[in-house]
Amino acid sequence: MSILTFTDNKLIRKFDGETIWIEPWGKNALRIRCTRLAKMPEENWALLPVNSSEVEVKVNGNSGFIRNGNVIAEINEYGFIKIKNSKGDVLLEEYWQTRIDKNNKISLQIPGRELKPIPGGLYKAKVVFKGCNDEKMYGLGQHQEPFLNLKGCEFELSQRNSQATVPFIISNRGYGFLWNNPAVGRVTFAKNGTQWVAEVTKTIDYWVTTGENIEEIIENYTEVTGRYPPIPYFATGFWQSKLRYHSQDEVLEVAREYKKRGLPLSVIVIDFFHWPQQGEWRFDPKYWPDPEKMVKELKDMGIEVMVSIWPTVDPRSCNYQEMKEKGYLVQTDRGIRTQMLCQGNEVFVDFTNPEAGEYVWNKVKENYFKYGIRIFWLDEAEPEYSVYDFDNYRYSLGPCLEVGNIYPFYYAKAFYEGLKKEGINDVLNLVRCAWAGSQRYGALVWSGDIHSNFKTLRKQVAAGLNMALSGIALWTTDIGGFFGGDPKDPKFQELIVRWFQYGVFCPVCRLHGYREPTAQDVGNNDTGMHDFDTCGPNEVWSFGDKAYEIIKELLFLRERLRPYIAEQFKLTHERGTPIMRPLFYDFPQDDITWEIEDEYMFGPDILVAPVLYEGATSRRVYLPAGVKWVDVNYGKIYEGGQWIDSYYAPLEVVPVFVRESAPVLDCFRR
Repeated sequence: MSILTFTDNKLIRKFDGETIWIEPWGKNALRIRCTRLAKMPEENWALLPVNSSEVEVKVNGNSGFIRNGNVIAEINEYGFIKIKNSKGDVLLEEYWQTRIDKNNKISLQIPGRELKPIPGGLYKAKVVFKGCNDEKMYGLGQHQEPFLNLKGCEFELSQRNSQATVPFIISNRGYGFLWNNPAVGRVTFAKNGTQWVAEVTKTIDYWVTTGENIEEIIENYTEVTGRYPPIPYFATGFWQSKLRYHSQDEVLEVAREYKKRGLPLSVIVIDFFHWPQQGEWRFDPKYWPDPEKMVKELKDMGIEVMVSIWPTVDPRSCNYQEMKEKGYLVQTDRGIRTQMLCQGNEVFVDFTNPEAGEYVWNKVKENYFKYGIRIFWLDEAEPEYSVYDFDNYRYSLGPCLEVGNIYPFYYAKAFYEGLKKEGINDVLNLVRCAWAGSQRYGALVWSGDIHSNFKTLRKQVAAGLNMALSGIALWTTDIGGFFGGDPKDPKFQELIVRWFQYGVFCPVCRLHGYREPTAQDVGNNDTGMHDFDTCGPNEVWSFGDKAYEIIKELLFLRERLRPYIAEQFKLTHERGTPIMRPLFYDFPQDDITWEIEDEYMFGPDILVAPVLYEGATSRRVYLPAGVKWVDVNYGKIYEGGQWIDSYYAPLEVVPVFVRESAPVLDCFRR
C-alpha cells in the first residue's frame, strides 16, 4: 500500500507518525502542512478559506507531484519536498543533509524538515531550504535594519516595539512564501540555506505562490490573506500628533491655529493618558469636559479625531476585577501578574479571546464612538511587555511561544468588527504592530517609537518598503522620529525637514514625536496619572521660520497629491497593490533597480530619492530604464537607464522625478 495518496483534493503522505498535506490554496499557490499529531490541526491562521481548485496529480508508488496552475510540489520516496514553477525551475527545495548509499546506509542525518518533541507537550519545528547565491529576498514585515534585501540576515520572529513580524517574503526567483505560523521563532536567510524555526507548535505550515512578476505574487498573497477595506479619503491628507495634548482646549487651540494659517489638516490625534486610569477607555472629564462639542467643532473644520487606545489594564481601574473574573486578561505562568510598568502595574487585555475584544469595543463605543470618533490608535499592539520573556505569557489561544505573534492581528480584528457592526465600512485604525493578514482589518501600521536622527531615518526607507512587500500597504512613520529632537536646535530642524520630505511621499503623512523639553509631571492630580509624559511643541510652525516655510510648501504639495494617492488606495483595496514600492517592482527588467535601496516609487508615476544624510546638499540618483523622467525641481527631462551622480538638493529640495506625460506631473507645478 502506498504511503502517498490523493484524497479530498490533497496530496497526503503518512509515514512513521508524520502526516503531510499538500493542497491548492488560491491562484498558482499551494499550502504545505506537516504534523505528528493524530489529527491535522484545523487552524488557518493568516489564510482565508478558498474555493477548491482543479489540480493535476500524479502518484507513482511512494512519490508524486501536485500542480495548481503554475506551481508544482514534488515529494519523493523519502518525503523530501521540492517546489517548482511551470517552466520546471526549482523555487524551493528542502535541504536534507542526509546521505543514503546503495546499501541504504544513512550518514550525516541533518534533516531538512523536523518536528522535534518538547517534553510534556508540543514540538519545535524547523524547515530548511537549499540556498541560492544570486537570490534576493524582501518582506518579512518591519525591522529596524538598513537592509532592503534580507539575504544574508537572521531575524527573530517575534513582535516588539518598532519590530513587526509579518512572515511573508518575496524572492527575485519568482515566488512568494508565507510561514503560516504565529509562534515565536527565527528565520535565517543564509548563503547555504534558508531556515525557518518555530519554538512551540503543532504543525509546520507554509504557503507558496508563483507569478510572472511581483505585482502578481502580491495579488495572489492578498487574495488568500485579505485586502484592505475601502480606504477613507481623509487618510490621504496630513495628520497632526504629538506626545501629548493635555486637554480639550489644547487640541482645539492647535486645530484653530492650523485653520488660521490656512494650512491643510485632515486628522488630529489625542494620545495616551487622556483617561483616568489605564483600562477605562474614556476621557477624564477634568481635562476633557465636553468631548461631543470638541469633536463637532473639529469636524466642522474638516478634521477627524483619532484617540489612543492602550490594551493595558491597571489593577486600580474600575474594569480590572470584572475583566480578571471573566478571563479577559493575559495570564502569567510564573511570578507576579504585572506585565508592564507604566505609571502602574498593568496587565494586557487578551485580544485572542473574542469576548475580551468585544468587551473593550463596547467601552470604546460608549465613551468615544458615540461622540463621532471613528479612528482609533491601537497602541502597544505587540504587546510591549516590560520583560520580553515570551515563555512566561499565556493567551486563551495558547502559550505566547506558540501563538504570540498573532496578538496584533486580533487586536485590529476586534476594532474592525466593532466598527463594521456600527455601519463603518471604510475601517482604518493606526496600529503599532501587525501580522500576516492584518491588512484585512484596516491596519495602518507605523514604525514604532524610533529615535530622532538621520541613521534612523535611513532605516525607515527599508522598513516601509519591506512592509509594503509583506501585504501591509498602509504604513507610516513618526515624522522627525519619536524619541528626542529639540525644535530650537538647527540640527533637528534640518532633520525634521528631510523627514517631512520623505513623509509626504508615504502612504500616510503623519507628524508625531516626544519633543524636548519633556516633562514627567506637570501638575499632578489625585491619581498622579493625567499629567504623565508631555513634551515640547511639535506643530509645523515649531521648528523655526526657514523650516516652516519649507514644510508649509510640502503640506500644500501633499494636498495637491491627494487625488493621486486616493487612486492608489483604490488599487490597494481592490488588488492589494502597494503604494510605496522598490524600483524593481515597476522596473524588474532593469537589473540595477534590484540594487537600489534608498529610492522608491510612490505609485506608478513618482520616483522619490530622499536626502538621508545630515548636512548633505546633493545625492546620487538612479533613473530606471525604459522611461523618460521629468525632474520636478529643475524641469529637465532625462532618458531612463542612467545615474545622476550629483543631484543638487539643498535643504528646500527633495529629488523627485515623474514619468513624462503622467497627469500627476501637474501637482508639482505651483
